[in-house]
Amino acid sequence: MQDMSQTISTVPIQHYVLLCTLLFVIGVAGVLIKRNALVIFMSIEIMLNSINLLLVAFSVYHHDPAGQVFVFFVMIVAAAEVAVGLALVVMVYRHTHSIDIDFLNKLKW
Repeated sequence: MQDMSQTISTVPIQHYVLLCTLLFVIGVAGVLIKRNALVIFMSIEIMLNSINLLLVAFSVYHHDPAGQVFVFFVMIVAAAEVAVGLALVVMVYRHTHSIDIDFLNKLKW
């Protein structure tokens, strides 16, 4: 059975950078294009996970576990962001019966 660090190090780091860049661009496009609040939150999660994947890849590539520890804390913050974001979406849906962010302009003073 191969060691995990040997398996990851056989894939060139440029492939990870390309994959993470592609995932991040998809997340940015989702935030900019979509009008649904849930899709926007999912796009933000895609961006956070692409950065986490890149941190882990660089951490394994440089044999330094600090990147993996940092990913752990980023995941904790992302979980808190999802909890608060979904609570806001539920409250907005209760009052407006829509999760379309264009409809939220009517909530201005």
